[in-house]
Amino acid sequence: MRQWAAELGIETFAAKTGRVYPRELKAAPLLRRWVERLRASGVAFSLRHRWTDLRRAGAEWQVDFQTVDGQRAYDADAVILALGGGSWPETGSDGGWVSALEHSGVSVAPLESSNCGWELPWPTAMLAQAEGKPLKNINASVDDKTARGELMVTSYGLEGGIIYQLGPALRSMPEPTIVIDFKPAHTVEQLVRKLGTCHRNFLAEARSRWALSDAAFAILDNLPGKEPFTSAESLATTAKACSLRLTRPRPLAEAISSAGGVRWSELDASLMVRRLPGVFVAGEMIDWDAPTGGYLMQGCFATGTRAARSALAWLQANGH
Repeated sequence: MRQWAAELGIETFAAKTGRVYPRELKAAPLLRRWVERLRASGVAFSLRHRWTDLRRAGAEWQVDFQTVDGQRAYDADAVILALGGGSWPETGSDGGWVSALEHSGVSVAPLESSNCGWELPWPTAMLAQAEGKPLKNINASVDDKTARGELMVTSYGLEGGIIYQLGPALRSMPEPTIVIDFKPAHTVEQLVRKLGTCHRNFLAEARSRWALSDAAFAILDNLPGKEPFTSAESLATTAKACSLRLTRPRPLAEAISSAGGVRWSELDASLMVRRLPGVFVAGEMIDWDAPTGGYLMQGCFATGTRAARSALAWLQANGH
């Protein structure tokens, strides 16, 4: 992908995380140059078209669209569907294709929110202290999955890169729960020693001696059913494994991406739909999931490349 971007005159760099970004930190220049090159190569863009149906017409496929001028049909020897998931309805990526494929007998896993915030009912007093404030340099775990980074306290719950990574594990739990380690660089014993001779108001002392962030302090101070901490050990143990029960992910329309889609069992190795010879799918339409930060784009480009090469090979094999 970096070589492809370079061919379009876009310089990229790899951050310490391994994620790759355009040097300008803007996607628009790359998109413009890509579209310009496609147009110069003879690619035709038909805008304001909404795909509605696909049916066999002899040896060809007939592809139906709703347009501003009414219904329109195109004939095609092969079709690649790259219609996205369901998390960007304002751009047309609203999952409207699901019913059309299911009508053709294709099994589709339900579209779900991915790379999104999760909800939990914060106490009002806690939000007054911490809403909009970050939890930095923390570890968070869901079952045996652990992620390190940052979270943001929001009015509805938690948002941020860590919870995006842990989303698949959370979705698999009947009672989604996240466990946060506010001080991953220290053991319980080290935290106890840092509190020294403190004998009361342990949390207030820890706020300064442990350099607890405002958000971490507020969460520990407002845990549901919590009694005041009566020892340094109990506070340190909770700070290292603070369990928060979540209720649900944010709505699909707010998510960065969606899980679910055309099941892998419906596709062959070329990404052709087994029930629809000559029809290929790519990108978020397929039932796969990845954390944001470049991985989603890499997956979409990879499946798009596979689908395109497979479509060309299928056409050649069928005498087109």
